[in-house]
Amino acid sequence: MNFLTNLLPTVSFPPALRVKPGQRIELKSSSEIETMRAASKIVATVLKEISELTAAGMTTADLDDHAEKRIREMGATPSFKGYHGFPASICASVNNEVVHGIPRKRKVIKSGDVVKIDTGAYYEGFHGDSCITIAVGKVKPAAERLIEAAQAALYAGIEQVKPGNTLMDIAGAIEDSIKASRFTVVEDFTGHGVGRNLHEEPAVFNFRNKRAPNVTLQPGMTLAIEPIVNAGTKHTRTLSDRWTVVTLDRALSAQWEHTVLVTDAGYEILTDRSKI
Repeated sequence: MNFLTNLLPTVSFPPALRVKPGQRIELKSSSEIETMRAASKIVATVLKEISELTAAGMTTADLDDHAEKRIREMGATPSFKGYHGFPASICASVNNEVVHGIPRKRKVIKSGDVVKIDTGAYYEGFHGDSCITIAVGKVKPAAERLIEAAQAALYAGIEQVKPGNTLMDIAGAIEDSIKASRFTVVEDFTGHGVGRNLHEEPAVFNFRNKRAPNVTLQPGMTLAIEPIVNAGTKHTRTLSDRWTVVTLDRALSAQWEHTVLVTDAGYEILTDRSKI
């Protein structure tokens, strides 16, 4: 789940989505990392299932029902449900919806839709967090390119995760990847630390930001890296439900996210769906 960062003072956003003032960056112990692996595996399992079952004619509420049921069956609780009032277990953002889309029974998925599903699981004191973008049925080639560009940007950022590198190495790689694809990076939202809390320090930017602390990565850090890529303008607005964010020009948006551990040798993708 993305959040708006207080390092962008010109942007207005709900205080509930800020990292708590004075919160430090936690380095997880080996036992805590094992718990985060378990939480993240639950998230990866649910997202893999949703990617396989999503089809035209379903509603976003159907997907939310499945996610909540499966998260609870695996012994966890949904990280998002009730989080500062969010009413569901997933964020389901369709087409020009950027983030924080609320699942609804009347929101019917159609062939050609671009559907972003973001979810988290809280297990034995720790969170996992991840997002996928699903091309439903036959989508337009431009939509396919957007989805692929967003995923490529995520992995470009992840490849920079290793001790001694910095948050701006991640941000720069993501920004360069998106610019090379001729799309735009949404600057209103960031990734974040994740662990005991769903949103922790540090903010993980998707573009080079000279005002942001350029933290050096250390083993034991756990980061939610999550670029959002728009087909048109980078600018967004929030709808009257106070959660759903849409592109200002109604162009498509895509997002991918993984929870990533900084290891002694580099990185480990804790929410890796390929290992399920």
